[in-house]
Amino acid sequence: QMQLEESGGGLVQAGGSLRLSCVASQRTSNNGFRAWFRQAPGKEREFVAAVTWIGGSTRYAEAVKGRFTISRDNAKNTVYLEMNNLKPEDTAVYYCSLSRAALFSSNRAAYSYWGQGTNVTVSS
Repeated sequence: QMQLEESGGGLVQAGGSLRLSCVASQRTSNNGFRAWFRQAPGKEREFVAAVTWIGGSTRYAEAVKGRFTISRDNAKNTVYLEMNNLKPEDTAVYYCSLSRAALFSSNRAAYSYWGQGTNVTVSS
């Protein structure tokens, strides 16, 4: 059973940076995507960024373009989310996820595996 474990969350002031990591318990297959979603209090879980496991193509939500960078280390089965110029509205629980789909999707339903989440709090 594939398991995903996030780390790197915390409390940071507005304008600061954090780097999230997500390691998979098994080697990721050659297809599919690794992604980050987030869920703020009282809101739906939303797509943040995704990266293809082969090729490293990326997708970003409009709200984080230019501030967040997703990357992966295939040898370590790990995906990262570098978050810069953080804003209070970035405060949320951030979830790592994995999809084995052939085509990219920002829909939660396309992702079969999820981590437990890591808290990110940005103070103003």
